Amino acid sequence: MSEDRQAVFAGTREVKERHRFDVARLEEHLTRHLDDFAGPLTVREFRGGQSNPTYLLESPARRYVLRRKPPGALLPSAHAVDREYRVLSALVDTPVPAPRPLHLCTDDAVIGTWFYVMEYVEGRVVWEPLMPGFTPAERRAVWASMVESLAALHAVDWRARGLADFGRPGNYFARQIARWSKQYAASATEEIAEMDRLMEWLPRHVPAGDDDTTLIHGDFKLDNAILHPSEPRVVAILDWELCTLGHPLGDLTYLCMPWWQESVYRGIDHAGLGIPTEEEIVADYCRRTGRAGIDDWSFYVAYNFFRAAAICQGIGGRVRDGTAASEHAVMMAALVRPLAEQAWAAVERAGAGRSPPL
Repeated sequence: MSEDRQAVFAGTREVKERHRFDVARLEEHLTRHLDDFAGPLTVREFRGGQSNPTYLLESPARRYVLRRKPPGALLPSAHAVDREYRVLSALVDTPVPAPRPLHLCTDDAVIGTWFYVMEYVEGRVVWEPLMPGFTPAERRAVWASMVESLAALHAVDWRARGLADFGRPGNYFARQIARWSKQYAASATEEIAEMDRLMEWLPRHVPAGDDDTTLIHGDFKLDNAILHPSEPRVVAILDWELCTLGHPLGDLTYLCMPWWQESVYRGIDHAGLGIPTEEEIVADYCRRTGRAGIDDWSFYVAYNFFRAAAICQGIGGRVRDGTAASEHAVMMAALVRPLAEQAWAAVERAGAGRSPPL
């Protein structure tokens, strides 16, 4: 499974038929809009993209990455590449490791949908959570760098960076639960009892009195990070489609989801592998952000498994409608029920304690 996952998702391939576009037209457009760009241009598609098709552009002088909206009918507010471009622009010259955006195109006539171009960041994307080929010390250093990057993102002064209207401050979890419930209903392909229970339970159990607002990534995880080519540190965070203003614990508990999963980090030899425990991740984050601790942990975990299930159901809806970006979208859609079951298991443990239940 571990090596298969790396082989399945890493690298590039020829562009899928339905994601092809007129390369000559793109080349002409970039010649006019990108400084120092000159063709000829070759294009390949990254294997790993689930939502927005992502391409490697190569010219004689340098490489670029292009992210676009997928073709076909789309859910409202989904695939907002313009929001990705905006937040990446706002993060330039901050401590947050992120690719530098270069050009946004909102003219469908160029390649068929909106797109943006950003710099290509050289490095490694690790799709296998156990990180084969890394030493224990390197694994621990990578996870420390992940937490450092997340804390840096949450420390960004979003008002000073021109993002005061990038989302609504406060009441984050109630709004997100309503949003993902609606998205789930719009793309549902079968009845899942746990999702119905979650959509009833979660709104009634949002923790009170904690309206922290920061810039949040929304999909902050190991395989959305580029690691330095040879050093155990993060050099870029990818996939900013779900970035918004929100509660920082949404990001933190999302990062910690693998520690709740039997097939990932639950029950492993943390010390031997060099992969920190969930308590260590939380303590490191709290130290970097000045938090004394975190209450209601199980609620946040249940919320994130519910949200992940809703996202995967959206992919399932695109499979049904023929608009899924990845050839692995069917596999992602099959995760909806297990994720919903995991979310409800967290609900059932919610009264058992306030700290990571490991």
